[in-house]
Amino acid sequence: MEKREQLGPYAYRWDERCFPLGADSLALGEFCTLRKGNRVLDLGCGAGLLLLLCARRGGGVSLCGVELDPAAAGLARENLSGNGLTGEILTGDLRSMSPPGEFDLVVSNPPWYPEGSGARGGPGRLGGCTLDELCAVAAKALKGKGRFALVHVPERLTDLLTGLRRAGMEPKRLQFCRSRGDRPPYAVLIEAVKGGRPGLAILPERS
Repeated sequence: MEKREQLGPYAYRWDERCFPLGADSLALGEFCTLRKGNRVLDLGCGAGLLLLLCARRGGGVSLCGVELDPAAAGLARENLSGNGLTGEILTGDLRSMSPPGEFDLVVSNPPWYPEGSGARGGPGRLGGCTLDELCAVAAKALKGKGRFALVHVPERLTDLLTGLRRAGMEPKRLQFCRSRGDRPPYAVLIEAVKGGRPGLAILPERS
């Protein structure tokens, strides 16, 4: 069954084949640093939600996505064209691709739990790509001083920070997301800079 959500000037369509629209992706779309004319790449783009969220912030950004699942990739293309946006959606395993180091911003909402852990990762979720592999692909795709922004589960914060550094990206901004004041954060937003200097800013929690 197809669903539809209005995201500012853009209509976002998805169905059960895609990872559902959630507060984590919406938060990432607002958190990432985006400048006029930036080239944006979404790793594991699903039906193109993060690309639409970046486009609605304006600035004439250039859009590209990589998605493993052909059905979701098809919906991403339809979501771009149906909203009058141009962009490229590549279908395949991101680990087998060699994106040129020309992007200003890479974004991703990857599976939060390793394959085989027993936790639900959702359909078409990067085909078992590990966090280290995701970071390595993001680093290759970025220009020098380019930014990689992602959302993940707080319990894997150590894995996130070490994985980013191993790939040559320095964590620069971090923000926890909390649904209620009496509950622990449900997600963490991180942005790292390729070849950046050490120094991490902890932002006020997002509710």
